[in-house]
Amino acid sequence: MKQRIGEICKQYGWEQLALETMADHIHLFVSAEPSVSPLGIASTIKSILAVDVFKKFDKLKKQKFWGSGLFSRGSYYGSAGDV
Repeated sequence: MKQRIGEICKQYGWEQLALETMADHIHLFVSAEPSVSPLGIASTIKSILAVDVFKKFDKLKKQKFWGSGLFSRGSYYGSAGDV
């Protein structure tokens, strides 16, 4: 996940400033243009990661996640920087 998140950030022109993964959640600090919403960044990363995981582990989709997504809907977004 860590490597793939870095690749996604680079692909979209976002700077990954910090990343910490836990068993059940991820903390990610990203720098992006002000026109890019935090929700847009999170949605993009989550959807690409889910596709990658389900491609690699196709039985997961059928057994554990049938009818649902890989990630929960709950999230927290904050911002920091010079104004």
